[in-house]
Amino acid sequence: MSVTESLAGLGHLINGKIVRNSETFPVLSPSTGEVVGYAPDATPELLDQAVAAAEAALGGWQALGEEARREAVRALGAALIENFTPIDNVESLEKGVQMAAIELYMAQVYASHAADTPLPVDIIEDTDERLVRLVRKPVGVVAGISPWNAPLLIMAEKVFSSLVVGNTIVCKPSPFTPLGTLKVGEVWKDLVPPGVINILAGGDELGAAMVSHPGTRLISFTGSVAAGKKIAEAAGRAMKPAVCELGGNDAAIVLPDVDVKVVAPRLFGAAFLMSGQVCAAIKRLYVHRSIYADMVAELAGYAQLAKAAPESEGGTMGPLVTRPQFERVSELVSEALAGGARAAAGGGPAMSSGNYFTPTILTDAGPGVRVVDEEQFGPVLPVIPFDDAEEAIAAANATEYGLCGSIWTADIERGQELADRLQCGTAWVNNHSEVAPHIPFGGVKSSGVGRSGGRPGIDGYSNLQSQVTYKGLDRVRGADNAASGK
Repeated sequence: MSVTESLAGLGHLINGKIVRNSETFPVLSPSTGEVVGYAPDATPELLDQAVAAAEAALGGWQALGEEARREAVRALGAALIENFTPIDNVESLEKGVQMAAIELYMAQVYASHAADTPLPVDIIEDTDERLVRLVRKPVGVVAGISPWNAPLLIMAEKVFSSLVVGNTIVCKPSPFTPLGTLKVGEVWKDLVPPGVINILAGGDELGAAMVSHPGTRLISFTGSVAAGKKIAEAAGRAMKPAVCELGGNDAAIVLPDVDVKVVAPRLFGAAFLMSGQVCAAIKRLYVHRSIYADMVAELAGYAQLAKAAPESEGGTMGPLVTRPQFERVSELVSEALAGGARAAAGGGPAMSSGNYFTPTILTDAGPGVRVVDEEQFGPVLPVIPFDDAEEAIAAANATEYGLCGSIWTADIERGQELADRLQCGTAWVNNHSEVAPHIPFGGVKSSGVGRSGGRPGIDGYSNLQSQVTYKGLDRVRGADNAASGK
């Protein structure tokens, strides 16, 4: 099937069928700015149908049992790899670069992990008199809302986590990148019973309707802080739990005992992965003054070697996925340069068309400059000197964000001590941007609530039920008789 035919066949996944409607919206290429396709725009009536299908499927899906659900999740993960080329061809149009390999292969890893992770049962008490257990029960219909930077991977993680527990799900991708997710829905439609997975495309209004819909019982959202706060507020009014992984302004702190030439490429990779469009990427780099000049020079060298351009033109760094994000990054950098910051590399758009921005290393920018204080979410890294580790820790924590942070040092004990003081959901020593399904991931402060991955990730998609079993009916009868005076 050609890409054109593939695009023409895309529709919402509702109750096991591909559903198309006349309302559509354009999807633009970040490489050229041109329209590459049209996505169906879900109506309120289609949302009602999807939620009703998910509700109707709950009983049968839960009755299948854990092992059958695990096998289904394994099949969903395998199907992503088996259909890699058609999915990649579609997603590359809306992402401007063929990055589906990272997402799909990681998604299969997440599928395998979810399928192999037992639903934990905690034994609280086990005596001659009684057994007290804490068990994980399905919540119901999950509303899963995914962002534009890694739409396939993040959507898949929400689906796998929901399904293993026994939930069903209604998903919505970002309106900037809906095509690849709709293609995945086409691949998945016959691998689970109808209604277990539903995928709708649409704008912010659809997302708000999913959150407020009386049939959804848990909200799983990944995206911006501003949108996450609105979603958490709406979910709270309906007493719905919400798992929200929001933005970050990750700080990395480099102590003076490191080998600059060894550490610099790792720092660069952790900051500029996917053109910096990664929530767990380094956004601020604090370097001890004694090695500051050498570190800036090394990072600038790597930035100058990278080429922000289409792959067909030898590009090694893709575009910013959305035009608004490109404009925001451009504004933050221009404002910093106008205020006295210096670009050791890059500093502006890379091409006259498309959303390509040169990999940028900034110096002479500190607190009070927006590119330092706010999340850039692009190929920009301000590098800031410090004289004392206490100063760097205070600066790293002086933000509303709290997603990730890292310490880089040859002294592991010292690194762990400092990492323990970072106010964030994940703290690394001598690494950054590593995300794995068995490691809980999420933020503190404005970077979110709840966790994905690991045991806390299972808990986030579950209702926790305490089960208390008394082992002797004679004891219960005796207590009843005593209460009644017999």
